[in-house]
Amino acid sequence: MAGRTIEQDFVEQFQGSMRRFQRAVEAIPGGITHDVRHLDPFPLYVERAAGSRKWDVDGHELVDYSMGHGALILGHCNAEIADAVSEQVHKGTHFGASHELEVEWAEQVCRLVPSAERVEFTSSGTEATMLAMRLARAFTGRDRIMKFAGHFHGWHDYAVAGERPPFNLRSAPGIPQAVYDTVVVAPVNDLEFVDRRLAEGDVAGVILEPSGASYASIPVPDGFLARLREITIRHATVLIFDEVITGFRWAPGGKQEREGVTPDLTTMAKILAGGLPGGGVAGRADIMQLLAFSDEPGWNQTKKIGHPGTYNANPLSAVAGAVALQMVADPRVQKRADEMAARVRKGFNEVLVRRGVPGFVWGESSVFHLVLGQSCTNQRGEDIHIPEGVAPEVLKGGLGGKAALALAQGMLLNGADLFHGGGLLSSVHTIDDIDRTVQAFDVTIRRMLEEGFFPEA
Repeated sequence: MAGRTIEQDFVEQFQGSMRRFQRAVEAIPGGITHDVRHLDPFPLYVERAAGSRKWDVDGHELVDYSMGHGALILGHCNAEIADAVSEQVHKGTHFGASHELEVEWAEQVCRLVPSAERVEFTSSGTEATMLAMRLARAFTGRDRIMKFAGHFHGWHDYAVAGERPPFNLRSAPGIPQAVYDTVVVAPVNDLEFVDRRLAEGDVAGVILEPSGASYASIPVPDGFLARLREITIRHATVLIFDEVITGFRWAPGGKQEREGVTPDLTTMAKILAGGLPGGGVAGRADIMQLLAFSDEPGWNQTKKIGHPGTYNANPLSAVAGAVALQMVADPRVQKRADEMAARVRKGFNEVLVRRGVPGFVWGESSVFHLVLGQSCTNQRGEDIHIPEGVAPEVLKGGLGGKAALALAQGMLLNGADLFHGGGLLSSVHTIDDIDRTVQAFDVTIRRMLEEGFFPEA
């Protein structure tokens, strides 16, 4: 109907989601269980999924670019994983004892991940980064952890500093200042700062997303990881790659395999557990040995790191993870997802150029990011990596405000669900999926132009 807004159409066509959200706010704080799912005036509610598609409670079929927040590189309801989990459910979901599946899962990790001499499983990526930091502190006897501005390592107290713009903010609700005082935030991609600060000798470990902040929203320069590896070795500092997203996605062995740079510790989740809850820390045997019991007098009381966890390597996650890792060991999985992501990036950039809308789409491997309303001098409607002259805060912030809302709603109306203004691809996305999505983006951008979102266009 002429004169209707994107939001009006969204509210009208997604009534089932609206009704469920109205129920949710009476039982769940804010009505959502993950901050990324926040969407005004209500989030999407999904009923089922298969392959590259999902269907919401109102019956809309959507090409999915969330893909389990990046966990599902093999697609929704992969038959081999689903069959293995279904069979295991009937054998037992929790034995309260060790089982062979956890050994098989660990062996798969050690075969694929270059840094993995030993692996310890957790229940989430947040737990994995928290454990890795503790390992680094215990191994070195130092108290401080260094991270980079904009990099995301979960929601625990030691991961929050410097994650969101403004990167110099040194407080957050519920986190003691004393915790902040143990975290050093390095400026974006500033290795000179890292070298100077590590020379002071009080930093136990450096943790980063090896792709750059938020899975390459702020990419790292060529040679960055190799140079950082050299600096941390020289200062006897533990290097931690947070490969929760890049692990098994950038390559079967993660970003470290793709770049040929091996850290001391690696944190993992998402693809690691085949779409079920699960995470892990892998790394050098001498560091990981701090988790093991020993007959050495006093070791278990004063040196061993305690690590309980009711659902660590539970049989369902273990079998899903073991099957998934067998499949992602084939580099054709990553190659296919990479190709589809490149097609999205190219298609979206072509739409922006043709429509005369300021903005750009970039990324690497099988992910893409989007900014609207920001001119890009090197944009030519092609698959670009990082625009020149754009502030890191803009790249990290991505979409924001009313434009972000209109884009998300418009894409849903036209059959695609983005992830936080961007997306993560799978090996089961097809050329038809991508072409439909580019068309949906074109229609949405046209409507946003008509509603006056880009007055400069």
